[in-house]
Amino acid sequence: MTMSDPLGDMLTRIRNAQMRRRPSLSTPASTLRANVLDVLVDEGFIRGYAKIDQKGAVPELEIELKYFNGQPAIKEIKRISKPGRRVYSSVKDIPSVANGLGVAILTTPKGVMSDAKAREENVGGEVLCSVF
Repeated sequence: MTMSDPLGDMLTRIRNAQMRRRPSLSTPASTLRANVLDVLVDEGFIRGYAKIDQKGAVPELEIELKYFNGQPAIKEIKRISKPGRRVYSSVKDIPSVANGLGVAILTTPKGVMSDAKAREENVGGEVLCSVF
């Protein structure tokens, strides 16, 4: 079965695993997913991830979730740009999440990056998701 929104699937898996207080989860691997996870690691929302190659199967990403005093580090993770409605933003209009406490993840001509880095690089792009 083909998946119409693989990134949305990964975000939902993260949300569901944190509701159940799971220490880790796995999702099928892709370059876009790995780049988004790199931003989440850099911003401190997850502990890390590892790519697991399985012989004769689709490679997977094993994601280690982060908790603080029993509460998930990610309070809200939301898909912004969806397959049915793409959301693009110029550098002047990049959204601020939770007055700067959260992070918007963008895909730009210079790669996948956080909203702060996109402002620093002076580049806009597609707003993939927001994390708080």
